[in-house]
Amino acid sequence: MDELVFLRWLGEQIDEDERTARATTWDGSDNKLSWELIASATIDVGGDEFYVGDRTIANHMMAHDPERVLREIDAKRQLVALHKEIEDPQEMQDYCATCEPEGNYPYYPCKTLRLLALSYADRPGYREEWRP
Repeated sequence: MDELVFLRWLGEQIDEDERTARATTWDGSDNKLSWELIASATIDVGGDEFYVGDRTIANHMMAHDPERVLREIDAKRQLVALHKEIEDPQEMQDYCATCEPEGNYPYYPCKTLRLLALSYADRPGYREEWRP
């Protein structure tokens, strides 16, 4: 597996989430009432009106507030940084230093990184070989 391709792709997905979250934050306030108002508003979607007034949708939007998403992005980046690659030229294999259980290094990218990538499996560029 090309580990650099995997890490580059995963980083791009996290970056895209960050761009989306930052574009969604309007004034930096943590005003949940604003999210409720938006979630219950009539939205113009390509010339058609779409009523979003369902409380389930409002609750989902408030649970995925951009500030919370940004905290998740920070946590994902820290996890990626924790799971460093160890190159073993003798074995011609790369391993994860963080997931090393009792001297038996798991292959790199490790299951933790593959699980992080799994949430992006529907995006272009995801490879089935990365599935944990």
